[in-house]
Amino acid sequence: MALKRVLIANRGEIAVRVIRACRELGIETVAVYSDADARAQHALLADRAVRIGPAAPRESYLNQAAILDAAWSTGADAIHPGYGFLSERAGFARACEDRGIVFIGPPSSAIERMGSKIGARRLMQDAGVPVVPGETPPDQQDASLVAAATRIGFPVLIKPSAGGGGIGMKVVRERVAMLDAIAQARREAEAAFGDGTLYVERLVDRPRHVEVQVLADAHEHEVHLFERECSMQRRHQKVIEESPSPALSPTVRDQIGQAAVSAARAAGYRNAGTVEFLLEGEGDDARFYFLEMNTRLQVEHPVTEMVTGVDLVHAQLRVAAGESLPWSQQALTQRGHAIECRIYAEDPLQNFLPQAGPLLMYREPQGPGIRVDSGVTEGAEITVHYDPMIAKLIVAGDTREAARRRAVDALRRYAVLGVRTNIPFLIALLEHPAFIQGKVDTGFLDREGDALRAALEPDLPPAAFAAAAAHQPNTTQPIVSTVAAGRREPAVADPFVSLGEWRSR
Repeated sequence: MALKRVLIANRGEIAVRVIRACRELGIETVAVYSDADARAQHALLADRAVRIGPAAPRESYLNQAAILDAAWSTGADAIHPGYGFLSERAGFARACEDRGIVFIGPPSSAIERMGSKIGARRLMQDAGVPVVPGETPPDQQDASLVAAATRIGFPVLIKPSAGGGGIGMKVVRERVAMLDAIAQARREAEAAFGDGTLYVERLVDRPRHVEVQVLADAHEHEVHLFERECSMQRRHQKVIEESPSPALSPTVRDQIGQAAVSAARAAGYRNAGTVEFLLEGEGDDARFYFLEMNTRLQVEHPVTEMVTGVDLVHAQLRVAAGESLPWSQQALTQRGHAIECRIYAEDPLQNFLPQAGPLLMYREPQGPGIRVDSGVTEGAEITVHYDPMIAKLIVAGDTREAARRRAVDALRRYAVLGVRTNIPFLIALLEHPAFIQGKVDTGFLDREGDALRAALEPDLPPAAFAAAAAHQPNTTQPIVSTVAAGRREPAVADPFVSLGEWRSR
């Protein structure tokens, strides 16, 4: 069936990304918006836009009934969930199926199958996909969990079966700490996911996080589109991603790709998904273990698009319409290197405190090999209601070093005034010797983050000064500040001063 009208059940840059992909394929789009997003970019770009509730996510973007009613009233024949919000809710996918609306993602059965970490782990073991040694005591008694940890050998990791994002995960290095860790993990899992089921696995010290993009159609055709390195994380949230991974040899790259395809096939998967692995070691000696499967499009999907030339959202739409994937595995290749940086409205010097306010100035860098996926424009409001990500900067180069240098240059030319951002921190990460050498692991930012933040240079990108000057042609003093004699005076550069703050002084 041909898709004629797609409702995007999301907001921000991913909603804009899907709208543009639909336009390129001649598909009409319907946006949904909360009261906070009435003038948001995604609501303005779509062919139609429907209000679904107040600003609070529970009353808008998580309101399944309102979204389904919007699809029904506008005649949408499909819903794209983006990522986050309802994207991995099996109940929402099933509700779409029950109403005869195409869910642009996997079947609800596949979401359920991979939604339980314990169930997914068993499924992977049956499919021959490597998993970290571990156990899931059937009775879930504290004593049974302690016994399992003792058999596996310390240190261990206690993990909830449901959820993600590191919630409820506890590292235990000694038997004496097990009972407290179990109680905390269970309490956090029940509060966050409504399910306190736990399992224990061997702790892989200083692992890398490597994930593999997969696509599957309804005609028993599955392929992988190679890997993404996602080890640069802060509190289990990815900050910088790249492809290819600097840690994989060609042999291991082929092995991990084939393991991801086996995982998708075992799950009865369809559409775009990501199989995540922990990687121990590097080169031909690297060992990888199944971590989980994300049954949706990923935030970092553009790095895969940049190195493969495949438009993943186009592929999602075509698979959802019943078409076959147009490529064989042998036809897919990686070319060059791509890096993605997530631009957040947050203050690195205040422990990454989220920021809110208007984007008084917003200028994206441009040039060969530079792509910016954003859902904002100058004058837009960053609100307190949603994730503070402003945009994603994606760059490509012939080599990893060329891509890294291009990313640094693009970040230095990324002008944002009005809210503080993590741009200086991203530059520091990209210029750190460990990143340059490709030697980071998932704990790198936990160990080095404070030192990186303390070393941030008190300076604004030159592009920001130039843009600010253009906005204030009659101003003779630079938009800079310092604290002198107990009052604010123009003197030296302040890395995060906004135009609005400066005007008020």
